[in-house]
Amino acid sequence: MKIDPKEYRTPGQFIGALLETRGWTKRVLAVILGVDDSSINRLVSDKRPVDAAMAIWLEEIFEVPAEEFLDLQKSYDLAKARIAARPDPARATRAQLFGGLPVAEMIKRGWLDADDARDVPRVEAALSKFFKAESPELIEVLPHAAKKTLVHGDPTPPQIAWLYRVKEIASEMLVPKFTQQSGRRAIDRLSELLAAAEEARKVPRILAECGIRFVIVESLASAKIDGVCMWLNEHAPVIGMTMRHDRLDNFWFVLRHELEHVLCGHGKDAIILDAELEGERAGTGDSVSEEERVANGAAADFCVPRKKMDAFIARKAPFFAERDLLGFAKTLNVHPGLIAGQLQHRTGRYDRFRNHLVKIRSIVAPGAMVDGWGDVAPVGP
Repeated sequence: MKIDPKEYRTPGQFIGALLETRGWTKRVLAVILGVDDSSINRLVSDKRPVDAAMAIWLEEIFEVPAEEFLDLQKSYDLAKARIAARPDPARATRAQLFGGLPVAEMIKRGWLDADDARDVPRVEAALSKFFKAESPELIEVLPHAAKKTLVHGDPTPPQIAWLYRVKEIASEMLVPKFTQQSGRRAIDRLSELLAAAEEARKVPRILAECGIRFVIVESLASAKIDGVCMWLNEHAPVIGMTMRHDRLDNFWFVLRHELEHVLCGHGKDAIILDAELEGERAGTGDSVSEEERVANGAAADFCVPRKKMDAFIARKAPFFAERDLLGFAKTLNVHPGLIAGQLQHRTGRYDRFRNHLVKIRSIVAPGAMVDGWGDVAPVGP
């Protein structure tokens, strides 16, 4: 008579049934295996687990695959563990927080009041404070938590953390009330700075004077953020940038992009987060939203007027000489890097004129509120 192991809940029950089918006593099995009677008693009563070696011996005796004994043992062990283990909802929360957020990087950056990511209670308390949540379970990066920060799209936990840092820093900055008129004047003043990279040092002051809080926060490693437009209230816009590419052309494009969001009132209902603002995402095609299309168009036109850029390309394509680029930049009174950046974007030749794409973070940062690259913004109590 063949016995189905699936009808038994434990390996001991199955072994007992096999003995009964053959008319053997436990002592007979002990003699066959060369062990004492107590070992078999413990095996049949499930007080001794069936290990791999025992499973092979039983396979030889009963002609039942060793895997059947081991599967029953595994299922029995798991069932006992489920009974003994206490449900801990905090364990799932901890997995989502520590798995989704770059906790070690946030500690290193000075965002969390903790010294070691392995100090779980302290890290959870620090995360709750950082995200302004009453408990870890209410931190909004968790799928079930209420969303206090409305953001266009589907931001990742690291991106939400970066947004919180920008908002925290911006909230402590004192600037005058923003108006449409002051915003337009700021753009006029900024357009006068395009000829030389060094002039970009004036950007933070110009923005502050017109009522825009300008914050530079280094991106978290996996966030890939370029910029953000958010509002603290109806008259308090915030522009945050990462300057992750540290190039003159990218800086001016992203800045003017975010400024257009501000001037259009974008981001008041839901934060505008711009990540990987390059390629098609930086264009005006159908693949981007209307808000992004408007901001991209304004940014490109600010760096190099579109009609003049079109005419230059029409005249010089497909060959663009260095002297032509320099002459065109001089005619427009802009830095050659802005022409180079637009040419790269329009032609897809990102290997051309890279020598003109000068670094700019070290020029802008001294006059700005900066968090990252070894510096921690002076915020908080």
